Amino acid sequence: MEWIRPDNPDYDETRKLFNAMIDRRPAVIARCSSPGEVAETLKYARNHNLEVAVRSGGHSVAGMSTNEGGLVIDVRPMKSVSVDPEARTVTAGGGLTWGEFDRTTQQHGLAVTGGRASTTGVSGFTLGGGSGWLERAYGFACDNLLSVDLVTASGDLVTASEHENPELFWALHGGGGNFGVATSFTFQLHDLGPTVMAGLTLFPGEAATELSRAYRQLALDAPDEVGTALVYLTAPPEEFVPEDMVGKLAVGMAYVYAGNVEAGEEHAKPFKELGPSVDLIGPMGYADFQCMIDDPPDHYNYWSADYHDQLSDEALDILVDSARRLPGAHSQQLIGRWGGAVAGPAAANTPLLNRGAAWVSHPFGLAETPEGGQEAKAWVKQFRQDIAPHTSGGVWLNFIGDEGQDRIIAAYGEQNYRRLSKVKAQFDPDNTFRGNQNILPAEH
Repeated sequence: MEWIRPDNPDYDETRKLFNAMIDRRPAVIARCSSPGEVAETLKYARNHNLEVAVRSGGHSVAGMSTNEGGLVIDVRPMKSVSVDPEARTVTAGGGLTWGEFDRTTQQHGLAVTGGRASTTGVSGFTLGGGSGWLERAYGFACDNLLSVDLVTASGDLVTASEHENPELFWALHGGGGNFGVATSFTFQLHDLGPTVMAGLTLFPGEAATELSRAYRQLALDAPDEVGTALVYLTAPPEEFVPEDMVGKLAVGMAYVYAGNVEAGEEHAKPFKELGPSVDLIGPMGYADFQCMIDDPPDHYNYWSADYHDQLSDEALDILVDSARRLPGAHSQQLIGRWGGAVAGPAAANTPLLNRGAAWVSHPFGLAETPEGGQEAKAWVKQFRQDIAPHTSGGVWLNFIGDEGQDRIIAAYGEQNYRRLSKVKAQFDPDNTFRGNQNILPAEH
């Protein structure tokens, strides 16, 4: 185990998160390579009365992978990964990123729903539920869990599965890092790749209104194997972007088909027939597609999200109007299509509320300066206020910052939240793991 304190030359680099808006200085960072080291670190925190945060990928937009003046348990050294191709399972260490995970499983033509950014950690992503491109076909990442190993606040090493600590296993399907430090995950995998039909298209911003309406119907009609989203953005100065589009509002569409390339090509046709200015949809490596929209590091980020049972013309107009006011060159407005396996039988086995929602709106406020970050934050909040009449309740906690306890309860509903609180009271009665979207332990 490596202890990194402020006088260590690696301290600043080790404590840095992807979201530049979060700049905290923990008293010590413990880089752990085993569950035993995690238990030792938790004992140290208790003995020195230090607040605890847990870091895997460090991709929490709310900055919950760190704290001020406390102890950070950094599990990034725990990058073991073992694939059983015959059983189609994988066991992954708590420090693995989705880029590393996908590259390994794709060697065997296997995959599971993973992060839309390859730098996202497997641990925080999965414990928060795990929403990704393959979710309509395979469900969320948590729906594919077979077991989780974690270290509790008392230092005990426990396994949660359908047959062992089943109530804890249920809570880990979206309850976040509230119950312990996850050190290992075993997933059921699916046959996919390594080549899939996937990619991005780009349309001029002038077509945003009519394109949004056309996309809405195509996405509703698409089979569950189609993972897709519409993204309003400022066209970047990339080689594939026509010069007259650069720096202006554009509408992007992401597409991936969870199946063979031929079927994916057939189902991509209606989307491609919308007539994009840029069409990058074609046969490509699934792991490469997973890297296509990696967010830039060192930017000031503020995100949020809401669920929608339907997107009326009025709601789409609000989305487009918000997109026309994107703050800076890096902010984005996204509409994600849910349905399929998201609302399937697995939904009943998780604490996550309103998995039957048809859509998710997900504004990303990004900026290169602190001042720009505040402008982006104000833009996100204004959009949430404007779209509120068209939301259907519930929220995806991994998509938002620190928006208060009411939003946490809204993610689960009061009944599931009470059940989660009871699990919390059993495994973390003192709320040691509170550096997260916190579930308060039930009072005895």
